[in-house]
Amino acid sequence: MASDSFSSLAISPAQIANLESLGYKKMTPIQAQSLPEVLKGKDLIAKAKTGSGKTAAFGIGLLNSINPRFFGVQALVICPTRELADQVGKELRRLARFTQNIKLVLLCGGKPLGPQIGSLEHGAHIVVGTPGRLQDHLRKGTLKIDGLKTLVLDEADRMLDMGFAEVMDEIISHTPDKRQTLLFSATYPDTIQQMSRRIQRNPVTVTVESEHQSAVIEQLFYEVKKHEKNDSLLALFEHYQPDNAVVFCHTKIQCDEVADFLRGHDIDAAAIHGDLDQRERDQVLVRFANNSCAVLVATDVAARGLDIKSLKAVINYELPRDPDIYIHRIGRTGRAGEKGIAVSLFTQAEEVRVNAIAKHQKKPSICDVPESLDRHSSYKLKAPMVTIQLDAGRKSKLRPGDILGALTGEAGLEGAQIGKIDIFDMSSYVALEAEAVRQALNYLADGKVKGRTIRARKIR
Repeated sequence: MASDSFSSLAISPAQIANLESLGYKKMTPIQAQSLPEVLKGKDLIAKAKTGSGKTAAFGIGLLNSINPRFFGVQALVICPTRELADQVGKELRRLARFTQNIKLVLLCGGKPLGPQIGSLEHGAHIVVGTPGRLQDHLRKGTLKIDGLKTLVLDEADRMLDMGFAEVMDEIISHTPDKRQTLLFSATYPDTIQQMSRRIQRNPVTVTVESEHQSAVIEQLFYEVKKHEKNDSLLALFEHYQPDNAVVFCHTKIQCDEVADFLRGHDIDAAAIHGDLDQRERDQVLVRFANNSCAVLVATDVAARGLDIKSLKAVINYELPRDPDIYIHRIGRTGRAGEKGIAVSLFTQAEEVRVNAIAKHQKKPSICDVPESLDRHSSYKLKAPMVTIQLDAGRKSKLRPGDILGALTGEAGLEGAQIGKIDIFDMSSYVALEAEAVRQALNYLADGKVKGRTIRARKIR
């Protein structure tokens, strides 16, 4: 049986010490199965659900082959969304702390090209980016990847779902034939197998069991009539009373309609889908992550990159057709030692999907149809925090400590009233307890942060 200790890997003592300082106690199953192969330089196909530790699985591997003295792009990680790219970039920077002078550049859409070009001109060892923006830089000649050692496709299935197949092929055509290619995917459709055959050499296949343990995630299925779905959704919230939840729908229109319906019944909800611009998308994700929005109503593609540390419930307003996607959805709850609940609504016509999910998880039945769920008109679900936006961010050299200092200093707020602070390039977001919002905004109307006046407003 393979060891789950990082010390059993062929990596430097400095990296092992860094992993310990970051709280990496032992390898997750995906890390234990894939890292020995990655460190041998082999190509890899890894199928693993959300929250399995896959970023460290490829991150530790690619960092091991970086030569800090050579300022050319040696590793490229392609992600489907900016949010996932941001997460991966942050985690790789943490994993790279064991050595000096490793430079990582993030290349994502929704950001101006100029500063990215400037960063690339100064040299980079690792690039993390989204397909469209990587394609832009390659076509302009501002990104060179002909000396690449390691190529990582993270959540490759979603990139194919989002129509990036041709773009990825173009990007890969700029890389050397002799490279290591690591392909990570939550699901394993035929399109992934076809892609692997095109771009990999004798890959090792690693699969982490996709069944969620019932002791961690309780799965419940409720059969309803189609016209009863909205009322049944309310009943589920009232019956289980989760502090927060993600509700999955199929379409953008459905997301908006369900979010409107929930808000009309005193449940704080926001929709996220492909029609939102980047600013709107950022705001919705920030609010959900900082507890100023209780319910996120999302499509599968829009929810990619969503990383909530303590998600109480996943609700399938519409069941997916693919059991792998169902597994991926519900894997967002029941993390970090906490228990979660996954609740699904289905009509009689969709029973075939329930049966496919049950078969996929090797269980005789995971279907529990209650006689009724009581409704109580007094039920409300309000988020405990409210978000304010400041019109200054990273480009203004603003840091979380500057905002915290101003609000707990001259503004007179208690530290306990202030939640998560997120800094973006041109703006910042602060979560506050509801009763502290007026006091904070009154101060920011006349007071200063880091010696300058900054406009602020409450966002919904």
